Amino acid sequence: MSVLAFPLRRPVRSVGTAYCRLSSLDQLAAKLLPISQSRNQHYASPKGKRPRTAIFFPGQGVQKVGMLTPWLEAFPRTAIPIIDEIDSLMGYKLSDIIQNGPSRVLTATPNAQPAIMATSILIIRILELEFGFDVTKRADVSLGHSLGEFAALVAAGVLEFEDALYMVRRRAEAMAEATRRAKEKYGGEYGMVAVVTEPEYLKPLVEAIDDFVGYRSAGARSESADSMKPIDQVLIANVNSKNQIVLSGSMQRIKELIAHVRQFLGHDPRAVQLNSDSPFHSPIMRPAVDVMRELASRKSRVKGRESEDVITFPGRLECVSNVSARPFGSAADVRDLLARQCLETVRWWDSIKYLDQEQKVRRWVGIGPGKVGRNLVGKEVGMRGTDTVKGGGVWAITDPIEIEDVLKDLERTESLGEEEE
Repeated sequence: MSVLAFPLRRPVRSVGTAYCRLSSLDQLAAKLLPISQSRNQHYASPKGKRPRTAIFFPGQGVQKVGMLTPWLEAFPRTAIPIIDEIDSLMGYKLSDIIQNGPSRVLTATPNAQPAIMATSILIIRILELEFGFDVTKRADVSLGHSLGEFAALVAAGVLEFEDALYMVRRRAEAMAEATRRAKEKYGGEYGMVAVVTEPEYLKPLVEAIDDFVGYRSAGARSESADSMKPIDQVLIANVNSKNQIVLSGSMQRIKELIAHVRQFLGHDPRAVQLNSDSPFHSPIMRPAVDVMRELASRKSRVKGRESEDVITFPGRLECVSNVSARPFGSAADVRDLLARQCLETVRWWDSIKYLDQEQKVRRWVGIGPGKVGRNLVGKEVGMRGTDTVKGGGVWAITDPIEIEDVLKDLERTESLGEEEE
């Protein structure tokens, strides 16, 4: 059946009108022809040994006004009910903010975090409903960068979407409030700065920062650090790849730290301030830990599951924690690490190295808006394609036009996996 022939559940304008302004139906049909030809192909279940596969999800910063548009144009019958569900769960028209902005409103943490997480789940639901993509058959493990961990837990079956979206909303509100209170009480400017260096300088760079700050992470801080004012604190928020970390906290303190590194390391790393309205994974986020710990200990909000814990363990897949860079080991582990993740360093590089080197993951599929996650994964595994690693590759599904090629590549590499020594 043609994409254009699918009946709409209700007029498209119910979730906004910006994405309906098409130059012509002919142009739309031409754009979506490959999708319409393959949308009802349920890709075959893997036969025999396939390469170990990870699916991963992006974090805050990838939000973009209009990021729902291609999905609504390509799959209105499936996308509209999901977006209606998102708006209903949020209690306001989040979809209008995503579609129409303005950008400063979408970028605000309480909107950006649920918007990104919900868009990621919308994409994976479309893959399931339109293409028969079975996560349990196609992947072995999931992971997500910071905020993306919630989408990863949903994909893994550890959290229900409704519960995860509520937790993300409360988490975002708690983070924004923690930043507001720090500014109100102590003044100063807070933010995040990416530091990019050559791979051989990363270890001494981290050591120099540890020496300057006095503690490696919020989980291993010196006692004296707990009494420091937020305006005097900074933390390594992310270790993203072999040549990139992110600092978070007081901007003045971060500037002093960069000057310290340049003076004593004898190296001049590139520092880029990120477009973030809060210093995530910094000591300022400590109040959000208690909020998340309480939320993760509750019962589910999902109708019919009200008597069950919000966390289901084990899930359908393993899911790797940002804090430990290892799979969650129990429901208690999820409750603890998901709460601590607000505050502690995102060990993304360690997570990718663990899956690549120890778990022998050879196929990586990014799902969600933006290609930042794919690029970070590619930095470690070398964007290895099927020519250099049998059955391996790094892909991303960020737009409907990418689906067919990615699913065909996965289909083509299903039987190429070989047990590694």
